[in-house]
Amino acid sequence: MIAFTRAHTYFKELNTELLGLSVDSNTSHLAWIYDIYYKTGIKISFPIIADRNGQIARKYGMISNDISNTETVRNVFIIDDKGIIRTILIYPMNVGRFIPEIIRIIQALQMADCMKSSTPANWMPNQPVIMPIPKTFEELQEKNNYIQENRNGINWYLSFEEPTEQCKINEEQ
Repeated sequence: MIAFTRAHTYFKELNTELLGLSVDSNTSHLAWIYDIYYKTGIKISFPIIADRNGQIARKYGMISNDISNTETVRNVFIIDDKGIIRTILIYPMNVGRFIPEIIRIIQALQMADCMKSSTPANWMPNQPVIMPIPKTFEELQEKNNYIQENRNGINWYLSFEEPTEQCKINEEQ
């Protein structure tokens, strides 16, 4: 919760909202939030839902009955503005979440959506994206000519383009 609060401004800049979910009670949440504030001065900046019966956690596969009937694993769900789950990250109880990678995933999803393309392995903000594959033979020929002229790909099925200005990500994030 502390790490997400510290990074909350980055998420806001990506038009992303944070939401916590826990099978603990609201009273427990208040105690955690107060303890964190009292000991660190950090105010948790996003809501935490109390899912006492685990109904939501079970629906999202956050409770592994092989491990425990009540303890949740550390999940991160990236859900778009249409309510579609785009990414699920599952961390074991003993491994912390990696906030920079979560932010990079959001940036990659936003870039791929904006460019109507895909991001390659190890993609970082504002690097080239993979162009969509052609749908017709004529488009395939055009794509191969484009690749030969610009030397920006391997073949019609793997070519790259720079992000457009409207899709570029603020470098400070």
